[in-house]
Amino acid sequence: MSIALIFILPLIVTALLFVPFFIKPKKGRNVKKAIIANLCAFFAVLSLCIAVPISVSAADEAAATTEATAATAASGMSDKAFAYIGAALAVGLGSLGCGIAVGKAAPAAIGAVSEDPSSFSKSLIFVALGEGVAIYGLLIAFLLIFQS
Repeated sequence: MSIALIFILPLIVTALLFVPFFIKPKKGRNVKKAIIANLCAFFAVLSLCIAVPISVSAADEAAATTEATAATAASGMSDKAFAYIGAALAVGLGSLGCGIAVGKAAPAAIGAVSEDPSSFSKSLIFVALGEGVAIYGLLIAFLLIFQS
């Protein structure tokens, strides 16, 4: 595989995924432009993933496996080390997403409950949904660490 397929293409896809976060409608502007920009970014990533499939033949896979085994043996990194790195990323990024979700949902829930106390159970559900993201990250971490 070439360097472009291994390094540059995932960077382009990642950049296209983050485009919608930076295009926000300003006050008084039409929201249609933001929605169109989000849809264009989505379809750009989708078409890029369809147009450039990464396929590996059996011979290339065997050669890559041999090279990867030699590289990991030389560097001292084992498959378990990569599982620990993946578990750390799953927990860390899941907790980060949970913090963002709860940070935005909890103040809104508190405001809603202060105006109408009967909306407590609905507000609690929205806050708990945000916390579920961290639980899913923890579950993935357990699956990665304790795989056989």
